[in-house]
Amino acid sequence: MKYSRLTKEQFEEMHQEFINFLATQSITAKEWDTIKLENPEAAEQELDVFSDLIWQGVLQKIKYLENISSQQMFLFHIEDNQIRVIVIKIEKPQIDITTKEGYDWLKLNLFDESVKLLNGKKPYTDDKLMDRFNLIQQGAIITKGELFQFFDQLLKSSN
Repeated sequence: MKYSRLTKEQFEEMHQEFINFLATQSITAKEWDTIKLENPEAAEQELDVFSDLIWQGVLQKIKYLENISSQQMFLFHIEDNQIRVIVIKIEKPQIDITTKEGYDWLKLNLFDESVKLLNGKKPYTDDKLMDRFNLIQQGAIITKGELFQFFDQLLKSSN
């Protein structure tokens, strides 16, 4: 398995897709039940292959990721040849930008000396999809990119 197995909840959400996946391999529901009972290792392999296919589809479509902690915000724009990143660091330990109060403070104090805005680019390794997957494994979530676009415009206008 290249990525990670989907959770039980994810498999439940993708029940119909999994049925279709088995059907493409000419495996009926009855045969699947038999495989699970008589050859659990083969069943595990099917679950892994399906998980990788789903991950691959998701990873190919990602445009934006965010990883936000109490003092830092990593905003990623997934481009064809690189990943652009905007990092916002808060150097006031009493501010937690994961709370409404902390985020409101950030909006009002974007140009405070305790707020650092950094902009960068990271080239892909040989495996673009694994680069994206690794960001998710490190805690990033898929978004529509509103925060990235906001800070990108802010950085462009301040230059």
